[in-house]
Amino acid sequence: MPRSVNSVAKRARRKKIIKQAKGYFGRRKNVWTVAKNAVDRAMQYSYRDRKNKKRTFRALWITRINAGAREHGLSYSQFMGKLKANNIELNRKVLADLAMNNPEAFKAVVDKVK
Repeated sequence: MPRSVNSVAKRARRKKIIKQAKGYFGRRKNVWTVAKNAVDRAMQYSYRDRKNKKRTFRALWITRINAGAREHGLSYSQFMGKLKANNIELNRKVLADLAMNNPEAFKAVVDKVK
């Protein structure tokens, strides 16, 4: 009995990986073994960095809020503590945006908690 192979599925699998490697440099974009490794690694990085992105943005927001609060004589921790005590439920993303783009509104929030 002749050997049975499924070349259609094999080629489809390879085409999928090569398509994902589009834009890579050198042999990473068109050589199967190299492209497969490059795409696998890229997928690992993208999974990891979707988590890290949240971390990074939170740190950025905290930095911006801290800078805005210090202009009005409060540290970040004092400011956030007073927000909680006054039951003002603005998240860090909104506070950071106010501190950057709308200093008058941020000052109003600071005056409210002082």
